[in-house]
Amino acid sequence: SSGINAEWPLRPGAQQAQQEMINTLVTNAVEAVEAQLDEQIEKYEKMDDDDLEAIRERRIKQMQKLQAQKQEYKNLGHGTYDTITNEKEFFELSKKSDRMVCLFYTDTALRCKIVDKHFQTLCQKHYETRFLRLNAEKAPFLTDRLKIRVIPTIVMVKDANICDRIVGFDELGGVENFPTSLLEWRIAQNKVINYSGDLSRPPVEEKRKKYRLRLCVDTTA
Repeated sequence: SSGINAEWPLRPGAQQAQQEMINTLVTNAVEAVEAQLDEQIEKYEKMDDDDLEAIRERRIKQMQKLQAQKQEYKNLGHGTYDTITNEKEFFELSKKSDRMVCLFYTDTALRCKIVDKHFQTLCQKHYETRFLRLNAEKAPFLTDRLKIRVIPTIVMVKDANICDRIVGFDELGGVENFPTSLLEWRIAQNKVINYSGDLSRPPVEEKRKKYRLRLCVDTTA
């Protein structure tokens, strides 16, 4: 025996039925999208100039509000990944920013540098949250108070209260090459950052599902 589990090929009729089912699913999806677009177009065609102007003005105000909020966050230090040096800074900044994520690190823990790389990306994407790092060895009081025993530990703060933490990499697949999107999803569980994806399913799992579907379509083409 070669050790390879071979599957019996589908009968020609079964292959055709499978392909027809896939074609039907794709057609239905396209028709649903087209129906939504037609509905939107019809809605806009019924609007007069005053309606369109009101929509434009509302959109402009929304953009101005978002820009002003982003500038406010920037003034608080958001958008950068900074190192703080003591517990006092930690408490002061947690009062200034509604949402904060802090990496407790040591210079000798190489995994902390992996988190650093991800945080440098996330801090620019999520202006609504302050991203920081604090050397655990230079903050013995806070480290002991938070019962931090494993490095790296990521602590999440919301409204000046500790709301969540990530200890080591176990929740990130137990590997060092996890994607930034997985860490982003995990941090978002307690709404410490704004997240538009599905909180009930890790993004890695979703990518695998799409990959399996693509393989299925390719092999039946």
